[in-house]
Amino acid sequence: FLGFLYYNEITVENDDNEAFKLFSKASEDNYPIAQVYLSKCYQEGRGTEIDNDLAIKYLRIAIKNNSICGQLYLGNLYEDGIGTDIDLNEAIYWYQKAAENENKFAQYNLGICYEVGHGVKKDKTKAFKWLEKSAVQNYKHAQHKLGSFYENGIGTEKNLEKAIYWYQKAAENGSKHALYNLSLFYRYGNGVEKDEIKASELLMESTSEDNYPIAQVYLSKCFQEGRGTEINNDLAITYLRNAIKNNSICGQLYLGNLYEDGIGTDIDLNEAIYWYQKAADNENLSALYHLGMCYQSGKGTKKNENEAFNLFNKSAEQGNMKALLLLGTCYDEGIGIGIDHTRAFDLYKTAADEGNYELAQKNLGLLYENGKGIETNLEMAFNFYKKAAKNG
Repeated sequence: FLGFLYYNEITVENDDNEAFKLFSKASEDNYPIAQVYLSKCYQEGRGTEIDNDLAIKYLRIAIKNNSICGQLYLGNLYEDGIGTDIDLNEAIYWYQKAAENENKFAQYNLGICYEVGHGVKKDKTKAFKWLEKSAVQNYKHAQHKLGSFYENGIGTEKNLEKAIYWYQKAAENGSKHALYNLSLFYRYGNGVEKDEIKASELLMESTSEDNYPIAQVYLSKCFQEGRGTEINNDLAITYLRNAIKNNSICGQLYLGNLYEDGIGTDIDLNEAIYWYQKAADNENLSALYHLGMCYQSGKGTKKNENEAFNLFNKSAEQGNMKALLLLGTCYDEGIGIGIDHTRAFDLYKTAADEGNYELAQKNLGLLYENGKGIETNLEMAFNFYKKAAKNG
Protein backbone atom coordinates (compact mmCIF):
# COMPACT_ATOMS: atom_id res chain seq x y z
CA PHE A 1 0.00 0.00 0.00
CA LEU A 2 2.82 2.40 0.85
CA GLY A 3 4.45 1.64 -2.51
CA PHE A 4 1.19 2.60 -4.21
CA LEU A 5 1.25 5.97 -2.40
CA TYR A 6 4.83 6.66 -3.48
CA TYR A 7 4.08 5.55 -7.06
CA ASN A 8 0.99 7.75 -7.44
CA GLU A 9 2.18 10.66 -5.27
CA ILE A 10 -0.76 10.36 -2.88
CA THR A 11 -0.19 12.16 0.47
CA VAL A 12 3.56 11.64 0.05
CA GLU A 13 6.13 13.04 -2.39
CA ASN A 14 6.63 10.91 -5.47
CA ASP A 15 9.54 8.51 -5.03
CA ASP A 16 9.88 5.93 -7.80
CA ASN A 17 12.90 4.29 -6.20
CA GLU A 18 11.10 3.75 -2.91
CA ALA A 19 7.97 2.55 -4.71
CA PHE A 20 10.02 0.01 -6.69
CA LYS A 21 11.66 -1.33 -3.52
CA LEU A 22 8.33 -1.70 -1.76
CA PHE A 23 6.67 -3.38 -4.76
CA SER A 24 9.64 -5.75 -5.06
CA LYS A 25 9.38 -6.72 -1.38
CA ALA A 26 5.61 -7.21 -1.55
CA SER A 27 5.98 -9.22 -4.76
CA GLU A 28 8.30 -11.63 -2.98
CA ASP A 29 5.48 -12.10 -0.48
CA ASN A 30 3.19 -12.97 -3.41
CA TYR A 31 0.88 -9.94 -3.36
CA PRO A 32 -0.57 -9.85 -6.90
CA ILE A 33 -1.34 -6.11 -6.95
CA ALA A 34 2.29 -5.42 -6.05
CA GLN A 35 3.38 -7.73 -8.87
CA VAL A 36 1.21 -5.76 -11.29
CA TYR A 37 2.76 -2.48 -10.17
CA LEU A 38 6.24 -3.97 -10.27
CA SER A 39 5.50 -4.90 -13.88
CA LYS A 40 4.52 -1.28 -14.55
CA CYS A 41 7.79 -0.10 -13.00
CA TYR A 42 9.77 -2.34 -15.36
CA GLN A 43 7.61 -1.29 -18.31
CA GLU A 44 7.95 2.46 -17.63
CA GLY A 45 11.45 2.52 -16.12
CA ARG A 46 10.27 3.91 -12.80
CA GLY A 47 12.78 3.19 -10.03
CA THR A 48 14.61 0.74 -12.28
CA GLU A 49 15.78 0.22 -15.85
CA ILE A 50 13.13 -0.60 -18.46
CA ASP A 51 12.93 -4.37 -18.86
CA ASN A 52 10.00 -5.53 -20.98
CA ASP A 53 10.69 -9.21 -20.35
CA LEU A 54 10.46 -8.69 -16.59
CA ALA A 55 7.36 -6.52 -17.07
CA ILE A 56 5.55 -9.38 -18.79
CA LYS A 57 7.01 -11.96 -16.38
CA TYR A 58 5.58 -10.19 -13.33
CA LEU A 59 2.19 -9.74 -15.00
CA ARG A 60 2.06 -13.47 -15.64
CA ILE A 61 3.05 -14.16 -12.02
CA ALA A 62 0.28 -11.81 -10.88
CA ILE A 63 -2.19 -13.64 -13.12
CA LYS A 64 -1.16 -16.96 -11.57
CA ASN A 65 -2.06 -15.34 -8.27
CA ASN A 66 -5.54 -14.56 -9.64
CA SER A 67 -4.95 -10.91 -10.52
CA ILE A 68 -7.73 -9.66 -12.77
CA CYS A 69 -5.85 -6.38 -13.28
CA GLY A 70 -2.92 -8.46 -14.49
CA GLN A 71 -5.15 -10.04 -17.12
CA LEU A 72 -6.31 -6.60 -18.27
CA TYR A 73 -2.81 -5.09 -18.44
CA LEU A 74 -1.39 -8.09 -20.27
CA GLY A 75 -4.17 -7.66 -22.83
CA ASN A 76 -3.17 -3.98 -23.15
CA LEU A 77 0.47 -4.88 -23.81
CA TYR A 78 -0.42 -7.39 -26.51
CA GLU A 79 -2.93 -5.06 -28.15
CA ASP A 80 -0.55 -2.10 -28.31
CA GLY A 81 2.70 -4.05 -28.79
CA ILE A 82 4.30 -2.56 -25.68
CA GLY A 83 7.40 -4.56 -24.83
CA THR A 84 6.28 -7.33 -27.15
CA ASP A 85 4.99 -7.86 -30.68
CA ILE A 86 1.35 -6.96 -31.29
CA ASP A 87 -0.71 -10.12 -30.86
CA LEU A 88 -4.43 -9.45 -31.08
CA ASN A 89 -5.32 -13.07 -30.38
CA GLU A 90 -3.48 -12.85 -27.05
CA ALA A 91 -5.00 -9.43 -26.35
CA ILE A 92 -8.53 -10.72 -26.90
CA TYR A 93 -7.79 -13.83 -24.82
CA TRP A 94 -6.74 -11.80 -21.79
CA TYR A 95 -9.47 -9.18 -22.20
CA GLN A 96 -11.98 -12.03 -22.31
CA LYS A 97 -10.54 -13.52 -19.12
CA ALA A 98 -10.66 -10.20 -17.27
CA ALA A 99 -14.09 -9.33 -18.66
CA GLU A 100 -15.52 -12.64 -17.48
CA ASN A 101 -14.10 -11.74 -14.07
CA GLU A 102 -16.21 -8.55 -14.18
CA ASN A 103 -13.39 -6.10 -14.89
CA LYS A 104 -15.20 -3.09 -16.34
CA PHE A 105 -12.18 -1.82 -18.28
CA ALA A 106 -11.67 -5.18 -19.97
CA GLN A 107 -15.38 -5.38 -20.73
CA TYR A 108 -15.20 -1.98 -22.40
CA ASN A 109 -12.08 -2.90 -24.39
CA LEU A 110 -13.67 -6.16 -25.50
CA GLY A 111 -16.83 -4.31 -26.53
CA ILE A 112 -14.84 -1.89 -28.68
CA CYS A 113 -12.95 -4.79 -30.29
CA TYR A 114 -16.25 -6.43 -31.24
CA GLU A 115 -17.65 -3.12 -32.48
CA VAL A 116 -14.85 -2.48 -34.97
CA GLY A 117 -13.69 -6.05 -35.63
CA HIS A 118 -10.31 -5.58 -33.96
CA GLY A 119 -8.81 -9.02 -33.36
CA VAL A 120 -12.24 -10.64 -33.58
CA LYS A 121 -15.03 -10.89 -36.13
CA LYS A 122 -17.14 -7.74 -36.01
CA ASP A 123 -20.25 -8.40 -33.92
CA LYS A 124 -22.37 -5.42 -32.84
CA THR A 125 -24.56 -7.58 -30.59
CA LYS A 126 -21.56 -8.84 -28.61
CA ALA A 127 -20.17 -5.31 -28.54
CA PHE A 128 -23.42 -4.09 -26.99
CA LYS A 129 -23.39 -6.93 -24.45
CA TRP A 130 -19.90 -6.15 -23.14
CA LEU A 131 -20.37 -2.39 -23.18
CA GLU A 132 -23.57 -2.77 -21.18
CA LYS A 133 -21.77 -4.91 -18.59
CA SER A 134 -19.11 -2.23 -18.25
CA ALA A 135 -21.63 0.62 -18.17
CA VAL A 136 -23.63 -0.82 -15.28
CA GLN A 137 -20.36 -0.80 -13.32
CA ASN A 138 -20.29 2.97 -13.73
CA TYR A 139 -17.52 3.27 -16.33
CA LYS A 140 -18.19 6.57 -18.06
CA HIS A 141 -16.67 5.67 -21.44
CA ALA A 142 -18.83 2.55 -21.65
CA GLN A 143 -21.88 4.56 -20.58
CA HIS A 144 -21.25 7.11 -23.32
CA LYS A 145 -20.73 4.38 -25.90
CA LEU A 146 -23.88 2.57 -24.76
CA GLY A 147 -25.82 5.80 -25.19
CA SER A 148 -24.53 6.00 -28.75
CA PHE A 149 -25.59 2.40 -29.42
CA TYR A 150 -29.12 3.12 -28.17
CA GLU A 151 -29.27 6.41 -30.10
CA ASN A 152 -28.30 4.78 -33.38
CA GLY A 153 -29.74 1.29 -32.90
CA ILE A 154 -26.36 -0.46 -32.92
CA GLY A 155 -26.47 -4.00 -31.55
CA THR A 156 -29.89 -3.29 -30.09
CA GLU A 157 -33.14 -1.55 -30.99
CA LYS A 158 -33.03 2.23 -31.20
CA ASN A 159 -34.25 3.75 -27.94
CA LEU A 160 -33.79 7.48 -27.41
CA GLU A 161 -35.00 7.35 -23.82
CA LYS A 162 -32.28 4.85 -22.92
CA ALA A 163 -29.74 6.80 -24.98
CA ILE A 164 -30.46 9.92 -22.95
CA TYR A 165 -30.32 7.89 -19.72
CA TRP A 166 -26.84 6.55 -20.46
CA TYR A 167 -25.53 9.86 -21.77
CA GLN A 168 -26.78 11.44 -18.55
CA LYS A 169 -25.03 8.76 -16.47
CA ALA A 170 -21.80 9.29 -18.39
CA ALA A 171 -22.10 13.06 -18.03
CA GLU A 172 -22.57 12.72 -14.26
CA ASN A 173 -19.32 10.75 -14.23
CA GLY A 174 -17.46 13.50 -16.07
CA SER A 175 -17.78 12.56 -19.75
CA LYS A 176 -17.45 15.69 -21.88
CA HIS A 177 -18.50 13.67 -24.93
CA ALA A 178 -21.77 12.74 -23.24
CA LEU A 179 -22.48 16.36 -22.33
CA TYR A 180 -21.99 17.29 -25.97
CA ASN A 181 -24.32 14.50 -27.13
CA LEU A 182 -26.96 15.59 -24.63
CA SER A 183 -26.68 19.16 -25.87
CA LEU A 184 -27.58 17.98 -29.38
CA PHE A 185 -30.68 16.21 -28.07
CA TYR A 186 -31.88 19.44 -26.48
CA ARG A 187 -30.83 21.60 -29.43
CA TYR A 188 -32.88 19.62 -31.94
CA GLY A 189 -35.61 18.33 -29.60
CA ASN A 190 -34.58 14.75 -30.26
CA GLY A 191 -36.24 12.56 -27.62
CA VAL A 192 -36.70 15.55 -25.32
CA GLU A 193 -38.47 18.90 -25.52
CA LYS A 194 -36.38 21.33 -27.56
CA ASP A 195 -34.50 23.68 -25.24
CA GLU A 196 -31.71 25.73 -26.80
CA ILE A 197 -30.81 27.37 -23.49
CA LYS A 198 -30.27 23.94 -21.93
CA ALA A 199 -28.32 22.91 -25.02
CA SER A 200 -25.96 25.88 -24.76
CA GLU A 201 -25.50 25.29 -21.01
CA LEU A 202 -24.50 21.68 -21.66
CA LEU A 203 -22.10 22.79 -24.39
CA MET A 204 -20.59 25.32 -22.02
CA GLU A 205 -20.13 22.63 -19.39
CA SER A 206 -18.55 20.26 -21.91
CA THR A 207 -15.93 22.91 -22.79
CA SER A 208 -15.17 23.84 -19.18
CA GLU A 209 -11.73 22.22 -19.31
CA ASP A 210 -10.97 23.85 -22.68
CA ASN A 211 -10.07 20.60 -24.40
CA TYR A 212 -13.10 19.37 -26.34
CA PRO A 213 -12.89 20.96 -29.81
CA ILE A 214 -16.15 19.81 -31.41
CA ALA A 215 -18.12 21.28 -28.49
CA GLN A 216 -16.11 24.49 -28.77
CA VAL A 217 -17.03 24.76 -32.45
CA TYR A 218 -20.74 24.29 -31.73
CA LEU A 219 -20.62 26.71 -28.81
CA SER A 220 -19.05 29.24 -31.14
CA LYS A 221 -22.03 28.82 -33.47
CA CYS A 222 -24.40 29.35 -30.53
CA PHE A 223 -22.72 32.67 -29.71
CA GLN A 224 -22.63 33.60 -33.40
CA GLU A 225 -26.33 32.85 -34.01
CA GLY A 226 -27.73 33.67 -30.56
CA ARG A 227 -29.01 30.14 -30.01
CA GLY A 228 -29.69 29.62 -26.31
CA THR A 229 -27.56 32.63 -25.44
CA GLU A 230 -27.01 36.27 -26.39
CA ILE A 231 -25.13 36.92 -29.63
CA ASN A 232 -21.49 37.51 -28.77
CA ASN A 233 -19.20 37.65 -31.78
CA ASP A 234 -16.04 38.01 -29.71
CA LEU A 235 -16.82 34.79 -27.83
CA ALA A 236 -17.77 33.08 -31.09
CA ILE A 237 -14.30 33.74 -32.48
CA THR A 238 -12.63 32.96 -29.14
CA TYR A 239 -14.21 29.51 -29.00
CA LEU A 240 -13.27 28.82 -32.62
CA ARG A 241 -9.67 29.74 -31.88
CA ASN A 242 -9.72 27.53 -28.79
CA ALA A 243 -11.04 24.67 -30.93
CA ILE A 244 -8.25 25.26 -33.44
CA LYS A 245 -5.68 25.10 -30.63
CA ASN A 246 -7.16 21.68 -29.90
CA ASN A 247 -6.59 20.65 -33.54
CA SER A 248 -10.12 21.21 -34.84
CA ILE A 249 -10.13 21.18 -38.63
CA CYS A 250 -13.79 22.27 -38.64
CA GLY A 251 -12.72 25.22 -36.51
CA GLN A 252 -10.23 26.25 -39.20
CA LEU A 253 -12.94 26.02 -41.87
CA TYR A 254 -15.53 28.00 -39.91
CA LEU A 255 -13.05 30.71 -38.97
CA GLY A 256 -12.28 31.05 -42.66
CA ASN A 257 -16.04 31.40 -43.32
CA LEU A 258 -16.36 34.19 -40.74
CA TYR A 259 -13.47 36.16 -42.18
CA GLU A 260 -14.65 35.69 -45.78
CA ASP A 261 -18.20 36.83 -45.06
CA GLY A 262 -17.44 39.36 -42.32
CA ILE A 263 -19.65 37.62 -39.77
CA GLY A 264 -18.92 39.03 -36.33
CA THR A 265 -15.74 40.59 -37.62
CA ASP A 266 -14.47 42.74 -40.48
CA ILE A 267 -14.04 40.98 -43.81
CA ASP A 268 -10.42 39.84 -44.03
CA LEU A 269 -9.78 37.78 -47.14
CA ASN A 270 -6.15 37.15 -46.23
CA GLU A 271 -7.28 35.53 -42.98
CA ALA A 272 -10.01 33.64 -44.81
CA ILE A 273 -7.54 32.19 -47.33
CA TYR A 274 -5.10 31.38 -44.52
CA TRP A 275 -7.64 29.30 -42.59
CA TYR A 276 -9.14 27.67 -45.68
CA GLN A 277 -5.63 26.61 -46.66
CA LYS A 278 -4.98 25.21 -43.18
CA ALA A 279 -8.17 23.17 -43.28
CA ALA A 280 -7.57 22.11 -46.90
CA ASP A 281 -4.10 20.89 -45.95
CA ASN A 282 -5.92 18.69 -43.45
CA GLU A 283 -8.13 17.29 -46.26
CA ASN A 284 -11.32 19.11 -45.22
CA LEU A 285 -13.64 18.75 -48.21
CA SER A 286 -15.52 22.01 -47.65
CA ALA A 287 -12.27 23.94 -47.26
CA LEU A 288 -10.99 22.50 -50.54
CA TYR A 289 -14.24 23.66 -52.15
CA HIS A 290 -14.12 27.18 -50.64
CA LEU A 291 -10.45 27.59 -51.50
CA GLY A 292 -11.21 26.50 -55.06
CA MET A 293 -13.96 29.14 -55.25
CA CYS A 294 -11.46 31.79 -54.16
CA TYR A 295 -8.92 30.75 -56.79
CA GLN A 296 -11.59 30.57 -59.49
CA SER A 297 -12.82 34.12 -58.83
CA GLY A 298 -9.56 35.66 -57.61
CA LYS A 299 -11.14 36.46 -54.25
CA GLY A 300 -8.44 37.18 -51.70
CA THR A 301 -5.79 35.64 -53.90
CA LYS A 302 -4.48 35.78 -57.46
CA LYS A 303 -6.92 34.14 -59.88
CA ASN A 304 -5.71 30.65 -60.80
CA GLU A 305 -8.16 28.49 -62.70
CA ASN A 306 -5.82 25.50 -62.82
CA GLU A 307 -5.53 25.51 -59.04
CA ALA A 308 -9.30 25.95 -58.72
CA PHE A 309 -9.85 22.90 -60.93
CA ASN A 310 -7.40 20.82 -58.89
CA LEU A 311 -9.08 21.78 -55.62
CA PHE A 312 -12.59 21.06 -56.93
CA ASN A 313 -11.36 17.73 -58.29
CA LYS A 314 -9.75 16.76 -54.98
CA SER A 315 -12.87 17.67 -53.00
CA ALA A 316 -15.21 15.97 -55.49
CA GLU A 317 -13.18 12.74 -55.48
CA GLN A 318 -13.87 12.48 -51.75
CA GLY A 319 -17.61 13.00 -52.11
CA ASN A 320 -18.30 16.74 -51.95
CA MET A 321 -21.30 17.25 -54.25
CA LYS A 322 -20.91 21.03 -54.43
CA ALA A 323 -17.35 20.57 -55.66
CA LEU A 324 -18.56 17.91 -58.10
CA LEU A 325 -21.04 20.39 -59.55
CA LEU A 326 -18.35 23.04 -60.02
CA LEU A 327 -16.04 20.43 -61.50
CA GLY A 328 -18.76 19.87 -64.09
CA THR A 329 -18.78 23.61 -64.78
CA CYS A 330 -15.00 23.52 -65.26
CA TYR A 331 -15.36 20.84 -67.95
CA ASP A 332 -18.41 22.60 -69.43
CA GLU A 333 -16.73 26.00 -69.75
CA GLY A 334 -13.04 25.07 -69.97
CA ILE A 335 -12.03 26.42 -66.57
CA GLY A 336 -8.56 25.08 -65.74
CA ILE A 337 -9.11 22.13 -68.10
CA GLY A 338 -10.07 21.58 -71.73
CA ILE A 339 -13.79 21.66 -72.59
CA ASP A 340 -15.37 18.21 -72.34
CA HIS A 341 -19.16 18.36 -72.48
CA THR A 342 -19.53 14.59 -72.09
CA ARG A 343 -17.58 14.68 -68.84
CA ALA A 344 -19.55 17.75 -67.74
CA PHE A 345 -22.81 15.92 -68.42
CA ASP A 346 -21.73 12.93 -66.30
CA LEU A 347 -20.74 15.17 -63.40
CA TYR A 348 -23.92 17.26 -63.55
CA LYS A 349 -25.97 14.05 -63.68
CA THR A 350 -24.24 12.64 -60.59
CA ALA A 351 -24.70 15.92 -58.70
CA ALA A 352 -28.37 16.11 -59.70
CA ASP A 353 -29.03 12.48 -58.73
CA GLU A 354 -27.31 12.82 -55.36
CA GLY A 355 -28.47 16.21 -54.20
CA ASN A 356 -31.19 17.59 -56.47
CA TYR A 357 -28.99 20.63 -57.01
CA GLU A 358 -30.98 23.22 -58.95
CA LEU A 359 -27.92 24.40 -60.87
CA ALA A 360 -26.98 20.86 -61.90
CA GLN A 361 -30.51 20.28 -63.19
CA LYS A 362 -30.51 23.58 -65.05
CA ASN A 363 -27.15 22.78 -66.65
CA LEU A 364 -28.36 19.33 -67.67
CA GLY A 365 -31.32 21.01 -69.33
CA LEU A 366 -28.97 23.27 -71.28
CA LEU A 367 -26.85 20.33 -72.44
CA TYR A 368 -29.93 18.40 -73.57
CA GLU A 369 -31.34 21.49 -75.31
CA ASN A 370 -28.12 22.25 -77.17
CA GLY A 371 -26.97 18.67 -77.76
CA LYS A 372 -23.66 19.12 -75.95
CA GLY A 373 -22.22 15.94 -74.45
CA ILE A 374 -25.50 14.17 -75.19
CA GLU A 375 -27.94 13.95 -78.10
CA THR A 376 -30.42 16.81 -78.32
CA ASN A 377 -33.58 15.92 -76.42
CA LEU A 378 -35.98 18.79 -75.84
CA GLU A 379 -38.30 16.68 -73.71
CA MET A 380 -35.46 15.82 -71.31
CA ALA A 381 -34.35 19.45 -71.38
CA PHE A 382 -37.85 20.56 -70.37
CA ASN A 383 -37.99 17.96 -67.57
CA PHE A 384 -34.71 19.15 -66.08
CA TYR A 385 -35.68 22.82 -66.37
CA LYS A 386 -38.93 21.93 -64.59
CA LYS A 387 -37.05 20.15 -61.79
CA ALA A 388 -34.65 23.07 -61.47
CA ALA A 389 -37.53 25.54 -61.21
CA LYS A 390 -39.19 23.38 -58.56
CA ASN A 391 -35.98 23.19 -56.51
CA GLY A 392 -35.12 26.83 -57.05
